[in-house]
Amino acid sequence: MKKNYSRRDFIGKTSAGLAGAAAISGFAPSVAETGKQTVTAGGGFSYEGSPFAAEVERLPVEEIYDYHKYLSTAPVHIWRRDKYAEKDKNEMSLPDKGWKINYLAGSGVIIENAVDDFRDYLNRSQGITIEKEAKGYIRDWKKYKNCIVVGTKEQLQGCGEELKSPKDYEIRVTPRQILVCGFDERGAMFGLYNLESRMNLREAPMLQKDLKIVRHSLYDTRMTLSWMGWMEWPDNLLRHLVHDGFDAIFASVYANPNGDRTTAETSTDFYARRQYGRKRQDPEKVRDLIKRAARFGVKFYAPIVWQYMGTKESEEGLRNLVRDVVKGFPDIRGYVLLTEGFWYKKWGGGHGADKEYIQEWARNWCDAVGIVKEECHKIDPSIEILPWEYNINFRPDNSDVKRYFIKQLPDGVTPLLTWENGKSFEIDGMKGFLRDYSLNQIGPAEVTDAQIDEANKRNMKVFSKVDTSASWQYGTIPYLPCPYQWYDRYIALEKYGVSGTLESWSSGYKPNLMSSIRSWTCWSNGLSRDELFGAMASSMFGSENRELVLKAWDHFSQAIRYVPDTGPNMGTNGAIGNPLFFRKPPLRGVTFDHGWWDANLQACQTVNPHWPFTISRMVFFPDFSNKTNKAENYARSATGIQVSRDVKLLPVFLKYLKLAIDEMEKGLKFYREAAVKSNEQKHKNAVREVIVAEQMQRMMQSDYAILEFEDLRLQLAREKNAGKFDEILDKMEKVLREEIKRTELSWLAASRDSRLGFQHEQDYVYTPFSLEEKLRLMKETLEKYIPQARSSKSV
Repeated sequence: MKKNYSRRDFIGKTSAGLAGAAAISGFAPSVAETGKQTVTAGGGFSYEGSPFAAEVERLPVEEIYDYHKYLSTAPVHIWRRDKYAEKDKNEMSLPDKGWKINYLAGSGVIIENAVDDFRDYLNRSQGITIEKEAKGYIRDWKKYKNCIVVGTKEQLQGCGEELKSPKDYEIRVTPRQILVCGFDERGAMFGLYNLESRMNLREAPMLQKDLKIVRHSLYDTRMTLSWMGWMEWPDNLLRHLVHDGFDAIFASVYANPNGDRTTAETSTDFYARRQYGRKRQDPEKVRDLIKRAARFGVKFYAPIVWQYMGTKESEEGLRNLVRDVVKGFPDIRGYVLLTEGFWYKKWGGGHGADKEYIQEWARNWCDAVGIVKEECHKIDPSIEILPWEYNINFRPDNSDVKRYFIKQLPDGVTPLLTWENGKSFEIDGMKGFLRDYSLNQIGPAEVTDAQIDEANKRNMKVFSKVDTSASWQYGTIPYLPCPYQWYDRYIALEKYGVSGTLESWSSGYKPNLMSSIRSWTCWSNGLSRDELFGAMASSMFGSENRELVLKAWDHFSQAIRYVPDTGPNMGTNGAIGNPLFFRKPPLRGVTFDHGWWDANLQACQTVNPHWPFTISRMVFFPDFSNKTNKAENYARSATGIQVSRDVKLLPVFLKYLKLAIDEMEKGLKFYREAAVKSNEQKHKNAVREVIVAEQMQRMMQSDYAILEFEDLRLQLAREKNAGKFDEILDKMEKVLREEIKRTELSWLAASRDSRLGFQHEQDYVYTPFSLEEKLRLMKETLEKYIPQARSSKSV
C-alpha cells in the first residue's frame, strides 16, 4: 500500500518533493533544466520535466462524476478562518459565542433560509455559534445589542430609505450590532451573503466597525444553466448560485415545460428533427424544481418550443401551447424564445439568403413573439418575454439586419442579445470575427452594439446572453482563470446598460474563482478591482503569495487575448484528448458503411468510429486521402478570417497560439511557486487552481501540436527527397514525443480533478480512459509506424 505523506514529509523526504519545492521556489535548478528527475504516478506514467506533477499526484484520485457527487451532497460552506488573523483597530469582530440573529416572525421562506444559511456559515467557516430569534416586532431595531438584525425596509423603520429596487440592500456595522436591510426579501438575503463574502476575503469574522453602505442591484435578473447537466438542479447547487449573486435559472432547455412535443413529432424541418432527439420533459420535475428554487429566492425561466408556419392553424396551436404552459406553471417568471427551438417556417441563420428573405423571416418570427407575449400577458402581465435571435448571422457587417429584428419586435418584450459572438478582430493585418462564445474579445460585438442602440431608441430594456466565468472557448476547463479580461467584460456590461443576463449558457454554473469575483460586480459600491483581486488572491494562496498570484492572473489574462481559436472547437475543448493521427487508426466503434443506414445522416454522424470518445465535431481527423489540408481549413474556420486560398493562414494561427502558450507559461511560473509556498490549510486548493491553468495551457499546446503534426504529415506524403523526408519525420517524432509527455500530465490532472473534460451539453469530451487510449495510439505510432516509414520512405 502506498504511504500517504504529510506535506512536510513529502517535500522533505522524497527526492521528487524536494526537487519540486526547491525548483519552483527558485532555490535549485528545475527538472526542466536538468532533465534528470522523474516522477512516477500510480498510473505508471513518468513526468519528466514537470516537478509540479509531484504536487498534483499527491491529490486524491477522482473518478468521473465525483465532483457532481460532491456538489450535490457536500456542505456549501467550508472552513475559512485564518487562526492567525488579528483584528485591526478599525474593525469589529464577532465573538465565538453570545450573539443572536434577529428577524421578523412570519417572514417569508427566503429570509428564513438566508438566516439559517448565515448561521451555518458562521459555524462551519468561522467557528462561531449564534442563536436565531424570530421577533414579533423589529421596528425598534436600534435598541438591539450584540446581535445581527435582518429584514426589509418595510420591517425596519428608519432604514433603507435609499433602496430603490428589488435586490438592493443596506449594511450598517457597529461594534455591538450588524444590520442588514433589504429592499425586499431577496435584498435582505443578498445582504447577508455579502457579509459572508466580506468575511471570506478577510478570512475572519471581522468587519469594518463603522461600515455603512448601500448597494443597488445592477441587474433585474441574473440567470444561469446548470453545469451538472440537463435538469440537474440539486438544492446544494441552488444554494451555491445565490451566494454568487444569481437570482434565476433557465431550465427545461430545448423542451416545453409541459412536455409538449408537437413540433418535434410532426415537423420534417431540419431543426425539428434535432428537437425529436432531445430528452423528454416531465412536467412534475419542472414543478418540483420551481418550488425548490423559490425557497432560495431563485426565479424560473423556461423556453417555448414551436415551429411557427404563419398559418391560422399554426397560430392557434401556438396560442394553445402558451395558454397551457402559463396556466399549468403560474410561477414561471419568463420565457426565452430562442431560435434554436422557436423559429419561423425553415430553421437557420439565413446565411447566404438575400435581404428580402431575412426581413420576411424577421417579421414573421417577431409576429410569433407577439403571439406569445399576448397570450402570456392576458394571464399575467408581469411575465417577461425574452426573444433571442441567436442564429441570425452575427458577422460584423450584418448590423442593419440585426437592427431590423429589434425594430420588428412588439412592445412589451425584452430582447435577449448575444454579447460577443461576431466581434471583429485583426491579426497580422487580416480581419476575423469570433465564431462563437469566446473571451479573447471583451465585447460587445458590432451587431450587438447596434441592437442595443436600436433598443434604446425604443426605450426597451436589454438582456444579454454573456459568459462571465466560463465559455465555449476552453469549455472543458471548469472556468477560465483570466480575471483581468473577465473584469473588463463586467465593466462593459455595466457601461452598455445591460439590465439582465443569461450567464454561461455554454458551460453552466458551478462555483469557482470567477463566479465569486463576478458576484461583487453585480451591485453598486463594490470593492475596486485591485482591492478585490488582492483580497481574493490572499484568501486562496495566502497573503505572502498575493503578488505572485496577481502576476499570474495578469499573464493568463494577456494570454487569452492572443488565442485565435474561437468557439466550440476541437482545439479549445478536445485537443488534450485528440491523438496525433499518423495513419488511419483501427475502428473503435460501430460503422454503417455497408448497411442500409445512411452514414451521412445526423444520427450516424454523432461519433467518429475511429475515435468514438466524444462527438465528431470535437475530433480533428485527417483526410487520409491527402487531398485536403484539414489543419489549414481548421485555422480558417476557427478564426473567421476570410482570405484567398493562396494565403496560408495556418502559420499565422500557430504564431498567435504560441504567443498565448508562452504567456501562460510566464504566469504558471508564478502560480506554481505560489501554490508550493502556500500553507497547509490552503495548499490542496491552491494546487487545484494551478491544475486548471495548466490544463488550459495544455489545451493550447495540444491544439498547436495536432495542427502542426497534420501539416507535416501532408508534407511527408508529398516529399520525394529521402533526406528531406527524414527531416520532416524527425520533426514529427519530436512533436509526437512532446505530446506523449503532455498527455501523461493531462491524464494525471484529469484523474485528480473530475471537473476537467466535462461539458454539460454533451458530458465528458475526454476522460482519463480516453487519454490512455490516446497514449496507446501515439506510442504505437512512435514505436512502430514511424520506424516503418523511415525504412520504407513512405507513409
